[in-house]
Amino acid sequence: MEEYLRASEVIDWHHPEIIELAKQIASGHETSRAIAKACFEWVRDEIRHSFDYQMNPVTCRASDVLKYKTGYCYAKSHLLAALLRANQIPAGFCYQRLSIDDKGAPYSLHGFNAIYLPEIGWYRVDARGNKDGVNAQFSPPQEQLAFKIQFPEEADFHAILSEPLQIVVEALQAQATWDDMLRYLPDLALESAKNYGLVTNNEYAPAS
Repeated sequence: MEEYLRASEVIDWHHPEIIELAKQIASGHETSRAIAKACFEWVRDEIRHSFDYQMNPVTCRASDVLKYKTGYCYAKSHLLAALLRANQIPAGFCYQRLSIDDKGAPYSLHGFNAIYLPEIGWYRVDARGNKDGVNAQFSPPQEQLAFKIQFPEEADFHAILSEPLQIVVEALQAQATWDDMLRYLPDLALESAKNYGLVTNNEYAPAS
């Protein structure tokens, strides 16, 4: 479980402002479950999704997401993981492959988190930000993510990674504006998912 608590260049939870915010959010909550919920709701509601609000710059590092108060889904998952880890709550990274326009191709990866809660184990949450048609909540053990699988070429990868996918990090670091990022959203063909640790065999697990 130690790997899900580590700080890194992207998940820089040792940053003073992240440590301070993590303490503020945790204040008044006594259980890891309550702290996790508070961290999730803060990132979901206080950090604006770059596309929804057409905000710049494109952020990647957790401290930058906090500094600029904006990020794509991946970046928001980086900040949530940092806040959780700063509170000594194990957090990992999960991905789906989704249709960009809900009509089929083209597709892109979508990033969110898994949180380890002692009473139930790993629990997946999606802090991308709610809007019409999106209603992600923290209500364990019931999972309520932002999106469901609709097409054969979509996938819900159940692997829980300790660090963000490198192709996601590289995509975020390569773009400066929200509209440039929209044109270059990271994607993985289903047959490539095994090479990135997203599946343990040739199958992927569709969402239920």
